[in-house]
Amino acid sequence: MIKAVIFDLDNTLIDYMKMERISAEQAVDAMIDAGLDVPKDKILKELEKTMDDEGFDHPKIFQKFLRRLNGSINYKHLAYAILAFRKAREGFLQPYPGVKSALIKLREKGLKLAIVSDAPRLNAWLRLSAMKIDDFFDIVIAKEDTGFLKPHRKPFSIALKKLNLNSEECLMVGDRPEKDIKGAKKVGMKTCFAKYGYEIRPRFTINKMKADFEINDIKELAGIIERINH
Repeated sequence: MIKAVIFDLDNTLIDYMKMERISAEQAVDAMIDAGLDVPKDKILKELEKTMDDEGFDHPKIFQKFLRRLNGSINYKHLAYAILAFRKAREGFLQPYPGVKSALIKLREKGLKLAIVSDAPRLNAWLRLSAMKIDDFFDIVIAKEDTGFLKPHRKPFSIALKKLNLNSEECLMVGDRPEKDIKGAKKVGMKTCFAKYGYEIRPRFTINKMKADFEINDIKELAGIIERINH
């Protein structure tokens, strides 16, 4: 009997890759407008590499990027980049279509809902609050809560403890087989691969860890839970 659904956040509830791409492009255009005399494709490539190496959420990502690009920081370029990046990120931070209605259906079934994310705690809450879906979740487990990233079993174990449920009573939903599915299986949870959010990036290792279920749209989730429970 499934009593709780645990979600990954980025690319499972949020169209994060779209937000990342658009925000990065807007920041690059702003730096060029501010006088950065480097070809756009070179700037974008170096920024994407910095984000892959340091993480999209790194608080000084543009400082690190400018040092890698030029060896120093031009604060005019930095200011333009940060302002454009923040504006674009806020404008394109949105849940996938159907997320809110799917969460409402799950709540109506009496299920507990949780988040297990590798994002920093504040960033996770900012995203949830900006999309106005924070009240749906009983618990949010972020990077600082365990000190470990998925697929380590610790984030999943902490979620089970806080939900006060056994692993077989929880379904983990995520877009990364090598992180979300693998980690949840370590503690014995049932798993669901959010195929709609999956995107292979060069630094990610492809893992063929197979989930118990697979969905192409989050709207399919309620039906899967009904089949499990009945």
